[in-house]
Amino acid sequence: MSVWLPAFFKISSLCVLQTKRKSYRFGTTRGADSVQKNQDLEFERNKERFEFLKWGSKAFRNMRIIPPGSGIVHQVNLEYLARVVFDQDGFFYPDSLVGTDSHTTMIDGLGVLGWGVGGIEAEAVMLGQPISMVLPEVIGYKLQGTPNKFITSTDIVLTVTKHLRQVGVVGKFVEFFGPGVAQLSIADRATIANMCPEYGATAAFFPVDHISIQYLTQTGRDMENLTYIEKYLRAVGMFRDYSNISQDPQFTQVVELDLSTVVPCCSGPKRPHDKVAVSDMKQDFKMCLAAKQGFKGFQVAPERHDVRVPFQFNGAEYSLSHGSVVIAAITSCTNTSNPSVMLGAGLLAQKAVQCGLSVKPYIKTSLSPGSGVVTYYLKESGVMDFLTQLGFEVVGYGCMTCIGNSGPLPEQVVEAITQGDLVAAGVLSGNRNFEGRVHPNTRANYLASPPLVIAYAIAGTVRIDFEKEPLAVNSEGKEIFLMDIWPTREEIQVVERQFVIPAMFKEVYEKIEKVNERWNSLEASSDKLYTWDSRSTYIKSPPFFDGLTRDLQTPKPITDAYVLLNLGDSVTTDHISPAGNIARNSPAARYLTNAGLTAREFNSYGSRRGNDAVMARGTFANIRLFNKFINKQAPSTTYLPTGETMDVFDAAVKYQQAGHPLLILAGKEYGSGSSRDWAAKGPFLLGIKAVLAESYERIHRSNLVGMGIIPLEYLPGDSAESLGLTGRERYTVMIPPLLSPRMTVDIKLDTGKTFHAKMRFDTDVELTYFRHGGILNYMIRKMSEN
Repeated sequence: MSVWLPAFFKISSLCVLQTKRKSYRFGTTRGADSVQKNQDLEFERNKERFEFLKWGSKAFRNMRIIPPGSGIVHQVNLEYLARVVFDQDGFFYPDSLVGTDSHTTMIDGLGVLGWGVGGIEAEAVMLGQPISMVLPEVIGYKLQGTPNKFITSTDIVLTVTKHLRQVGVVGKFVEFFGPGVAQLSIADRATIANMCPEYGATAAFFPVDHISIQYLTQTGRDMENLTYIEKYLRAVGMFRDYSNISQDPQFTQVVELDLSTVVPCCSGPKRPHDKVAVSDMKQDFKMCLAAKQGFKGFQVAPERHDVRVPFQFNGAEYSLSHGSVVIAAITSCTNTSNPSVMLGAGLLAQKAVQCGLSVKPYIKTSLSPGSGVVTYYLKESGVMDFLTQLGFEVVGYGCMTCIGNSGPLPEQVVEAITQGDLVAAGVLSGNRNFEGRVHPNTRANYLASPPLVIAYAIAGTVRIDFEKEPLAVNSEGKEIFLMDIWPTREEIQVVERQFVIPAMFKEVYEKIEKVNERWNSLEASSDKLYTWDSRSTYIKSPPFFDGLTRDLQTPKPITDAYVLLNLGDSVTTDHISPAGNIARNSPAARYLTNAGLTAREFNSYGSRRGNDAVMARGTFANIRLFNKFINKQAPSTTYLPTGETMDVFDAAVKYQQAGHPLLILAGKEYGSGSSRDWAAKGPFLLGIKAVLAESYERIHRSNLVGMGIIPLEYLPGDSAESLGLTGRERYTVMIPPLLSPRMTVDIKLDTGKTFHAKMRFDTDVELTYFRHGGILNYMIRKMSEN
């Protein structure tokens, strides 16, 4: 089993667009040297983090690092690292993966069972602690029928995502079976598996079949290994013929999807499982404008729906309105691992250019593939030039727009959005579009296939019905419709068969660990213990073990706790611990300014995750956080003893100084989204002792346990509303001396009211972690005994 590094260490390849103020390089204005400039900037900003990683590769045994600039680790794993079956001294066993990132499940598409864990849990695994989990239910997802020729794998995955979120698969395994699976390429399967966290499952598994073996051949795996892989899997009954129904396993529950019913779609404007058919996008966005503030609403007054704001850019006049596209990004390993959608985007770009279409220059366009293989086949097939002409030039290899690393928009665009209080749009091929994640100036963000990203960029708005309205009118006055330039699956497959070949995978990956000269020349200490630099604003010795004693302390009740935040449903880890932009008026910005940094040097929360002082100040710092105490979106709360409104961090500090423990109230699906360990570490540093929610996403609940924070869950039928909780009460959580998994405890309020809740410690092992104050404390004590 492979275990990937925890998020504290994770830099699979963070590439950020060049962002000098008043000098923007994107779209058709970008130079051919964009990749190099971005990588230079990456090393300039993240040199300390890279040195830390380089030190780790020397200090730890069996630690292998794929250098920055090589791609997204999950796509590199799919195309290069994954073995499928291991041969160790003549003993064979299946490959598997436990990773600290939500995208870990991507490898399930190749028949390697993989799932994500919290970074805190993985840190303990690296120190020798086994993973424990409740035996999951396995949901069978039967695929039947044939998708029509205009459907992409992205359309299928967004359909599956909505369907399974409705079914309810949080904490369960999903296994795909049925004749429809045989029609999906490994890249298609990996795209579906990669979205697993968005429908809440633990894993989304596609057993190995003959197409899996073909993929291993196509990606240049060793032929000798391929022989024993198939032989072994057949011998142990793990090789699947999807057309043979007698091989279908028994499942806890079976749900079905007829692929012929899938239609072109997007998801948004605020959640990845809110699917919208492309044919309904214009009407759906109009509804979102008018709807009450929420997952599908912006609460814009009807008289302001058609407001337009003119602005000047590069000597020409343009205008923005609600729904105007200002970011269009082909990004994230969800889709860039898939040659069919990437070549589809290239062919669409080719036809668009040939028809005389273009993208408005103020729209921030980018192409950030998951590996160098993508660039290879886009160039070899001849479509890269057309992508470049539309502004979709390669800007780097790694997580970018999907995690908030697109850089700033032009000042003129920002001023127009601000002046009109516009709901501007981002369209991206990633898998996350939670509020505040993509960009602070795009309130509506839609996930879409790479071809659709280009289509919406050309149209310049999401308020368009592609079936009835033209994408644009070319210089000859001809109306060009999307169907005029949309490539069919057959067209794409012809190009894919010709240009996606084993030789390119071998050429890219033979040099992957040597190609980055800056990484190769990077100096790092070879000492076994890391030498902390007190001046560093990136890497700081964390305070998690301050005051740790060798002896266990008896767990005590949480007495008279205040509620720091009163939250609703689907609070994501991005709301709790944002990874993107550090706002200039935030506590984290004040800390960095006091350290002598300028705003240009702030970087992002994701880059600063090695500094607890920044990350604590960034906890609940998402500008789209909706707190019922103040009844609006803001990273603020009410300090209840005085009634003052202040930044969440500042309020938490005041509570801590006064010696008051803290709670969070929340609704359903608390902690959905990325498996971000700082979404538990940050609250721990703020003094939060427990969270009371209606339900939890699996990894975040595990992370809370790992930090010694109690995940409390309302009993079935109960909620803050049904119990009449305002959050302004004082809470005492009774913790008995004898604990058992999922036991019910009493919660007493200062009003005299008492109700019951479940403690979501699901195993005896988790209770052990709690008694130690968290999994890391447990491991330190265990190591000290030896």
